[in-house]
Amino acid sequence: MTTTAARRDRQREQLIEAAERAIAGKGLAGLKARELAQEIGCSLGAIYNLVADMDELVLRVGSRTLARLDATLSAASPAVSFREQATEALVAVALAYCTFARDNLQLWRVLFEHRMAEGSTVPDWAVAEQMTMFRHILGPLGMLVPDRREEDRNLLGRTLFSAVHGVVAIGLEEKLIAVPRRELDRQIEGLVRLACRGLTIRD
Repeated sequence: MTTTAARRDRQREQLIEAAERAIAGKGLAGLKARELAQEIGCSLGAIYNLVADMDELVLRVGSRTLARLDATLSAASPAVSFREQATEALVAVALAYCTFARDNLQLWRVLFEHRMAEGSTVPDWAVAEQMTMFRHILGPLGMLVPDRREEDRNLLGRTLFSAVHGVVAIGLEEKLIAVPRRELDRQIEGLVRLACRGLTIRD
């Protein structure tokens, strides 16, 4: 790698880290290209030599957030060898997801709040990173409902995630509907256990 390319890579990493700090502090509203340029010591125009646009910059920050979320869920999820362990694994993943969201609130919110500019689509690499997260749900689901078709399990996984995500998102709102931490965790656990019980009864 040439010295110029190495310097560009370092500056690109600095830009992503600066954007991450800005979003962590104030959400997407805190992401200002001019301020980022000043922080990393480059011109405003030079930012777009490092990333294609602000959408890519947000996605690169999101990639770092997803990597940390993935590590958190991996650490929380027990190995599943028997069907009876699947529910506990799904509960552990759901509670770890809630904890991560609570501890990384603004960065987590951006994963869902960011919208690409009109006419742009989410690049394949970003979609792939998002989809790989579902393995934390689909693995235990495969043990819980082994006779279901893969397509059905994929839909179940998305539905279960949507249910947990909705409870987390509403519970963490900084408004009157905010839910105390212990109670939110209890509600999430109850929701997952109820869903798992319903799936096994149906089978």
